[in-house]
Amino acid sequence: MTAAVTVATARRVLAQLRHDRRTVGLLLVFPAVLMTILRYVFDDGPAFDRIAPALLGIFPFTVMFLVTSVATLRERRGGTLERLMTMPMGRLDFLLGYALAFGLVALLQVAVVTAVTVGPLGLDVAGPLPLLALVAVLDALLGTALGLAVSAFARTEFQAVQFLPVVVLPQALLCGLFVARDRMAPLLEWVSAALPLSYAVEAMNLVTRFAEPPGELWWDVAVVAGASLLALAVGAATLRRRSP
Repeated sequence: MTAAVTVATARRVLAQLRHDRRTVGLLLVFPAVLMTILRYVFDDGPAFDRIAPALLGIFPFTVMFLVTSVATLRERRGGTLERLMTMPMGRLDFLLGYALAFGLVALLQVAVVTAVTVGPLGLDVAGPLPLLALVAVLDALLGTALGLAVSAFARTEFQAVQFLPVVVLPQALLCGLFVARDRMAPLLEWVSAALPLSYAVEAMNLVTRFAEPPGELWWDVAVVAGASLLALAVGAATLRRRSP
């Protein structure tokens, strides 16, 4: 791995994104639009304050997973990755470059959706806002890392999209959004404990409910960060130069 190559890869990805207005709109605007719709669906009811913290993690996670998996597969199918691999660039350089680029985009995405949710939409956050933003960025980076990992197993962009319900929906259903994890059937609670999005949602809830978040918050943050690193390692091990 070479830092200069990784940074150059990230700059190339950001340059491509700058010219793709639809993708930029999906990344930066769509999560805030979804939160706004949700706010008016509940019409000032208490349900919004209950589920909004979880969705602050789920929406960026989902969008980053979708965009990253499709974009990485497009690089491979178009032969871009094969040409890059003829240069002094390793698989980890490629993946870390993508992770860095989309990590910066995730930072902007989270800044927008958090500002809209806490500001005009009126979500009450007891904990410090920088900590809320940190957890939300880690959630988005988790989606990015998983998107990079699963793109290696898809041959077409349609197949990459098909991974969305396989990877995202079970985690969204079992993360505690609809039913508290400790109220689930034992088997589902065990499965939930093995899914990283559960810890991301728990961390968001802790930040919004406690002025001084308890120590278990940092365990949740460590699990999410560790899962992201593991997904990047899997992606590096399975990344192919191009689809067969």
